[in-house]
Amino acid sequence: MTAPAVSVIVVSRNRPDRLALCLKGLGQLDYPSFEIVVVADRRGLRVVDTLPDFFGRVKSVAFDEPNISAARNAGLAAAAGEIVAYIDDDAVPEPLWLRHLVTGFADPRVAAATGYVIGPSGVAFQHRIRAVTERAREYALPMEGLRTKVLQLGSGEAVKTEGTNMAFRRDVLAGLGGFDAAYRFYLEEADVNLRLSDAGHATAVVPLAQVHHGVAPSPRRRDDRVATDLHDVGASLAVFLRKHSSHPDISTPARAERQRRWRALVAHMVAGRIEPRDVRRTLKTFDAGWSEGHERAHSETAAIGPPSAPFLPFRPRVARSGHVVIGGRAWQAAGRLEAARRLVERGATVTVVLLSPTARPHRARFDGAGYWVQRGGLFGPAGPDEPRVRGWRFRDRIGQETARVAPVRGAPMDRR
Repeated sequence: MTAPAVSVIVVSRNRPDRLALCLKGLGQLDYPSFEIVVVADRRGLRVVDTLPDFFGRVKSVAFDEPNISAARNAGLAAAAGEIVAYIDDDAVPEPLWLRHLVTGFADPRVAAATGYVIGPSGVAFQHRIRAVTERAREYALPMEGLRTKVLQLGSGEAVKTEGTNMAFRRDVLAGLGGFDAAYRFYLEEADVNLRLSDAGHATAVVPLAQVHHGVAPSPRRRDDRVATDLHDVGASLAVFLRKHSSHPDISTPARAERQRRWRALVAHMVAGRIEPRDVRRTLKTFDAGWSEGHERAHSETAAIGPPSAPFLPFRPRVARSGHVVIGGRAWQAAGRLEAARRLVERGATVTVVLLSPTARPHRARFDGAGYWVQRGGLFGPAGPDEPRVRGWRFRDRIGQETARVAPVRGAPMDRR
């Protein structure tokens, strides 16, 4: 399969710093033909203009409304790739993200693809693969191994694509009219997934197509994931059930969702993050949204036309030169990170693994300087599935972590 041209669409609002980090990660993608489409408010577009690696190299679309569906459609209208891939502004892709994500499209039945999402720890998965039903119920789909799998579910169900890690054939998504703008936030992907499933399309599940999701604060939640406003959740749920549920009773799934949100808020209250009055106040926003959602008309989405501008292939200022792994003791951090920074400036993808003589769990992140850094104990776990303590020699542990990230970051051309 010849690598299809891909348009990567990033929607951003009120988070210019997060957008800058996301772009830094996108600039390190190892893929032969992709463009970047940034849909953002004025502050976000200013970031694009002030980053020398991206000014004039990406498509910028001005958009400043609190409506994720409409923003994604604005990006779709500008996208000229055969495939459109979406990532959130508070996420960073692994360098081989697109190479893996497009593999499913070799099957002509496939119209959508999704991968795994890594949470704030940088080593544990936040989302793997789930299905969604016409009643807005989600459940985990069993997945074994890391091979791409093509799925078609039964009537009233669909594979759920994660909004920060999903791709579609442009002609299919545009033909459906893109995302329904009645979903300002929440369930907009599930709506598209069900419409694609109803039209007979399959979805590719690609475990190695991975992005790191930071869960940045927004008008709806704090940076510790405490919900502060559930209005859009309640409203979108009402729209979704009115549009998709074949059962006349839509109050039962709504009560179940409200109960789930209540339990999450109570857990935060018990942990001391919020007070009892915050639980009551936030649930009232859900109730208000549920009521308003009954009056909100879902869109009869019209097809989106051809791209508004030709394909603009992204070309980094410095050619990519491969993956380098740097190992070090915790006390060597300053020198190892400086070496990583210099290698990044020469076009390398760099992973720095810094180990302390402890069993401390590992954490990883993409640094603003452009390298990946993983810290933890020599004997500690690098993920929830590993033993809490395990004996290691330093060289062997560096080799273990090198092998773990190689499938998503590339086999290292050098290890130091």
